[in-house]
Amino acid sequence: MKEISIFIDESGDFGEYQIHSPYYIVSIVFHEQKKDISALVSNLDKRLTYHNLNNNCIHTGPIVRKEEEYQNMSIKERRNILNTFTAFIKKCPITYKCFYIEKKHLEDEVEMASKLAKQISIFLKDNLQYFNEFNVVKVYYDNGQIELTKLLIGIFHTLFSNVEFNKVIPSEYKLFQAADLFCYFKLLSLKLENKTISENEIKFFEKPYNIYRNYIKQFAKLEFK
Repeated sequence: MKEISIFIDESGDFGEYQIHSPYYIVSIVFHEQKKDISALVSNLDKRLTYHNLNNNCIHTGPIVRKEEEYQNMSIKERRNILNTFTAFIKKCPITYKCFYIEKKHLEDEVEMASKLAKQISIFLKDNLQYFNEFNVVKVYYDNGQIELTKLLIGIFHTLFSNVEFNKVIPSEYKLFQAADLFCYFKLLSLKLENKTISENEIKFFEKPYNIYRNYIKQFAKLEFK
């Protein structure tokens, strides 16, 4: 029985264009279940307990912005947490793909959904031979946004007869947290291109080039080809 798990997360929303939210990004992480990561997860959890994190759950944006459970941590502690997690991701036998739309030039939610659905559908169709090798395709999403939930259900059930949808609790799946991280760094890559990196982000990463060299460039090796 060959099984592939697909973890999906998003950044942004289907609302009108706002200067602080110019993009809608969807990241998809792929993991073939025959490639065991339990030892990697166990080691990561042990390292994260030193930071007293609730449920050992990583949420990349708040780490950088010093929010939620990270608000009382020093910048050094937050960098250590992020780097611990990225080291785990680099060792994982996974691939990922990011899709995005720029909301500024779109008319409404319908056009947004249509353009996003087209991107994801084309990607899956182009790689249909690979996905059809699996007996079961399990999709994990937290149903955070109803528009994306409907879009994903429509796409996957159209293309696959062996797909199962699972509502995920983010704290329970490290690869869902990885999808969140890929969303965040896709957003940072777009900010780098458009020179819109915030002062807070520069402070955390020290130099814009560090974002590319230490993260974006490294994650590119995991991108689904």
